[in-house]
Amino acid sequence: MTVALDPSETTAVPSPSEEWVEPAARPVPEVIVRDAREFGIYARTGGWAFALKVARSVRPGGQSAADSPKVSAKAFGELAGCSAERVMRYYKAWDTAADDGLVPQFEALTPGEDVELPDADVWLSYYASRSSASSVRGHAITAAAEAEGIRPTKALEVAENPTALRAAILADPGTAEAARTALLDRMKEDSALQTEMARAIARTDVLKKAVAEENKAADRIGYVRQIVENGQIRTPAGQTVDAPAELRAEAERHLSLIDELDDSEQAGEWAGEAYQAVKGLVVRAVEEDPELRVQERRTKFYSSLQKATKVFEELTFDDAAEVDAIYEDDMVQRLEALQQAIATCITALRKSSPATE
Repeated sequence: MTVALDPSETTAVPSPSEEWVEPAARPVPEVIVRDAREFGIYARTGGWAFALKVARSVRPGGQSAADSPKVSAKAFGELAGCSAERVMRYYKAWDTAADDGLVPQFEALTPGEDVELPDADVWLSYYASRSSASSVRGHAITAAAEAEGIRPTKALEVAENPTALRAAILADPGTAEAARTALLDRMKEDSALQTEMARAIARTDVLKKAVAEENKAADRIGYVRQIVENGQIRTPAGQTVDAPAELRAEAERHLSLIDELDDSEQAGEWAGEAYQAVKGLVVRAVEEDPELRVQERRTKFYSSLQKATKVFEELTFDDAAEVDAIYEDDMVQRLEALQQAIATCITALRKSSPATE
């Protein structure tokens, strides 16, 4: 049996050759439109679309929160529901591209700003360009860079090209000074580097001489400084006594001049002048004090006597054959002259000593 259909109840079905078209009366939800547009952007630009979101929202290294409406990588990661490390990978890729002039620098971007992005096929070369950042060494360099408030990619780039670093140190005094400061800071905790640097200096005559001169200057400055800080002087014979007011004031004057020197100025000449001036005042102070002068001579005599005694105690003649082997007439003559000098010294001391029964 054939049933006739009402034309109003039939539904038009497109033929295979026709393309289906969304009915114009049906509105597309905004969320779908947004997804479609973001998909299109990603299809054309790849990771640059997300790197831009990081670049325009995350503060560059070294910039304080008060100077920028942007947030830290940690805060951005918390808002995004991912780790700060993942955020920084996009950050570093943008930073490298900015150095190459492919995209704007972070400082030129404001939150929500759109800029023209590179093609998607360029993204991976920048996203993976700093593979060293994922190594143990790279993590250490990154952490140090962030502690100094600079972009880690800069430090990683320098670390990957030691020859360029050497050239900059050789050509630029400012870079050499930065390298010197960094080495000194590292040597405080790196005993192996301390040993290597000490060995290098000891094997280089020019450096060894410079170190000796600096040590001499430091000792002289220390001599003047201890007079100022402790109020005492050490006499040539080794006595420690209170410093006269005039001497202490002169030492303080010289020390203030030395402390005012810049790091770039040589302190050796100033240290020598201060040392000689203060030392001269010490000698004069000893000579002007009769009691101190006598004590100084007594101390010097005892010091010389102890040295001479020690030398003679080290002379042994246990082996008679050895005595015959080393015998010289000049030796005996010198000892006889020394014996006479000792006898004269003893006589003089006994004459000056108080009379005894």
